[in-house]
Order: sequence, then structure tokens, then C-alpha cells
Amino acid sequence: MTDTSPIILWFRRDLRLVDHAALTAACATGRPVIPLFIHDEVVAGQGAAPRFRLGMSVGTLADDLADLGSALILRKGTALDVLRDVIAQTGAGAVYWSRLYDPVSKDRDVAIKTGLKNDGIDAQSFAGHLLFEPWTVETKTGGYYKVFTPMWKMVRGRELPATLPRPARILAPDKWPASDDLAAWQMGRDMRRGADVLRPYCTVGEAAARARLDVFIAERVANYQLNRDLPSVDGTSRLSENLTYGEISPLTCWHAGWAALHSGKADAEIFLKELVWREFAYHLAHHTPRIIDQNWKPDWDNFPWNTDANHPEVIAWKQGRTGIPFVDAAMREMYVTGTMHNRGRMIVASYLTKHLMTDWKIGKAWFDDCLIDWDPASNAMGWQWSAGSGPDATPYFRVFNPVTQLVKFDKMGGYATRWIAEGQASPSGEALSYFEAIPKAWELSADMAYPDPIVDLAEGRNRALNAYQNRDF
Repeated sequence: MTDTSPIILWFRRDLRLVDHAALTAACATGRPVIPLFIHDEVVAGQGAAPRFRLGMSVGTLADDLADLGSALILRKGTALDVLRDVIAQTGAGAVYWSRLYDPVSKDRDVAIKTGLKNDGIDAQSFAGHLLFEPWTVETKTGGYYKVFTPMWKMVRGRELPATLPRPARILAPDKWPASDDLAAWQMGRDMRRGADVLRPYCTVGEAAARARLDVFIAERVANYQLNRDLPSVDGTSRLSENLTYGEISPLTCWHAGWAALHSGKADAEIFLKELVWREFAYHLAHHTPRIIDQNWKPDWDNFPWNTDANHPEVIAWKQGRTGIPFVDAAMREMYVTGTMHNRGRMIVASYLTKHLMTDWKIGKAWFDDCLIDWDPASNAMGWQWSAGSGPDATPYFRVFNPVTQLVKFDKMGGYATRWIAEGQASPSGEALSYFEAIPKAWELSADMAYPDPIVDLAEGRNRALNAYQNRDF
């Protein structure tokens, strides 16, 4: 007999309809499909900015599903309990979802798949968050990659399938289960007044993500290698925001990059490398889950970093008041827009872990809370790369000079001027927005004097180098 019971399609970080393997498979069965988003323990554990941005994406997906005559059911609670409740209400015989690879999500999903199968429910997971499943990328000796460049060379020539089309129709169940109200979840509550400042900078949803990719390929990828390092130039794709919520698939980006490369835009290869850098982060998160919250190189466990998140120097770093314009401009860009230029991320991470000798975990936790493009694997690997404790790290003894870096990559001073109001007769609206986004408890205002450097750069560098030379490795 043909199974006509509904399939629950559990959306997580795959909030799109195009190139969605689980959705395509569910629709291909001819059975009713019940799209479901669960505000579970994993969602609740996210920081303020990513949870706020996730809520916006969920709302947009609900609208897109409604356009196809479907609906997005919203439920809050422990994921397995919610799934069992919806199954009981609807008679669903299967649950499909897209795989995730960070340790927290993997542990949850393994437990859920086991629980559902024990209940007699067909539980299936599908690819879609990455280009390559981590276990399919191996060294010649059958191990995992610990260095990026050999991995890039290995996967560069792989043939990948075409993207899957958006379903023409999603068969609805005879009766929809009850759904929560998204607004009642208050997913932006912890943003407080910063939400209104940040909201206009968000590019939300599948259609907006695709438009962003198209503009990047048409107008910016040709000069990507140079412009991606210039923080005052709009030279990057900015797709990290959309990739982290799955509003666009990495495969869609991959094919667009290859098409640009074949059309003569040589810099598109750098864009393709950036996509594989994201893959590398998840490759390591799968094979060495400690990278997310522990030193990837265990011999760094005894390094004498400051571990006090409330140390005055750390507070100054968080506030964008270190007296180092590149560092402060980057931190303020994050509070206003929810993102930070990639060059800025390297500089602020190097400054915190080396000039201020502070544990990378403190910086990672702050980014976890403040970035709308927060990604568990990329954020952790980026911080460890900068600190020296991670894979593929720049030589651990290299200490970026944020002053010379700003001269090199922002010769006209536009980046610092755009984001730092103090000392300017007519600061930009974006620079002033910083004071509207930050907590009132910081008691900062644009008419304050810009601070002197909290640490002499030469002294900070020497302090770090001395610690490296005397490290107990």
C-alpha cells in the first residue's frame, strides 16, 4: 500500500526553497508536507544578534511558503518532544531535515533520529549546508585535512551536481496543526534598542540573498582579490549572512563563481576559495569537534592568556574604545550593522589575543552574541587562526600592527572616519548610530574625547613575543 501520511519537513539553518534536497525529496513522494520550525534548545542558546536575525529569516520563509499554498508551523520546546507532539496531531509518518555539522547540532540530531526510529517513524537527513560532506573529503592516506591549501587543491576540480529547482507545489495536509505566533517568541528581545539600529542593515530571505549574489558576480567579483581587503570599499560578497541561515545554498554560490571564472573573471577563484574555507571550518568541526570551544592545538592549554572577560582592557576592546582606530572602527561597525569586514575581524582578533594577551574564547563569545552572520564553525576557526592555537594558523608569533594595517588597507582613512564619531565636527550618521546601538549602561557619547591607546603597540607586541618565547609547549 502507498503511504499517504504527511512528512514533517523540519527547517533549521536551511531557510530556502531552491536547492533544498530534503524539501525536494519530500515533495517527490507525493505525500502532504508539513513545514516546521522549532525554537528549541539550540536556537535558545544562540546569542542576541544571531537569534534576532534568525527570527527575521523564519518570517520571510513563512511568507515564501504561503506563496506556494503551504505554511510554516512554529513550535517552541525541546525538539524531540515537539516532533512527537506534531506527529501525534497529524499522523505524520516521516521527518526529513538537512544535516548540520557543529557538535551541538550533531548530538541533538543523533538523539532525535534514534528516538524517532524507535517510535517507528521514518527519520531521514539530507545534505545541503555544505558543498562536500565532511567524510567524503580525505587525504591520500585516508585522514582528514589539517591544512587548507591541500584540501582546496583536492576539491577544486570535483564535479558537483546542478542545483535543485524550487518545487512548483507543496502538497498541504488535510488539516494544519496549531502554530505559535512568531512575534510572541520575541527573538529580538535581547537586542533591546540595538535592534532598530541593526535592522536596516539586514538582507533577509532567499530572494534578497540571490539578488545579492547576482550583484556581486556582475559588479564586484572581477576585482575581488584587491577590493576584499579594503574595508572602506564594498568589495565583498556579504553572503556570509545568508549562508549561515541557509537562505542561499553554497552550491548556488559555487556554480555562480565557476560561471564567472569561465567567463574570464579570474578573481572568482578567490571567491571559490572563500567558500571552501567555510567548508574547511566544518570539515574540522566534524573531525575535531574540540575546535568549537577548546584549543585545537592542546599544547596551547597552558598559554598565559588573560581569562577575565571583565578586565578593563577587554571592556575597552568590546566598547570600541581602545584608542586604535582600526580596532575601534571594526568593533563599531559590528554594533551598527551586525557584521564586520573580514580584514577588521583579523585585526581585532589579533589585537585582543596578542596585544592584550586575552584568551580567544572571550572574543569568540562576544562575536557569538553580536554577529548576524555568526557561524559556529567559521567563527571558532577564525578566532583560533588569529590566536595561533588553531589549524592553518598564520605563524603564531606574527602580530598584526593595526596602525600600519589601516594605512595599508585604508589609505584615505574612510573606514575610521565612517565609524568613529569622536573628534569629528560633523560625524556620519553611521558613526552616531553606534551610540544608539550600544547599552546605555556604557554611558558613552559622541562628544567625549577619543581615548589614547590603552596599550602601547610596541609594548603589547613585545609582551606577546616574550610569552611565545617562554611558552610551556
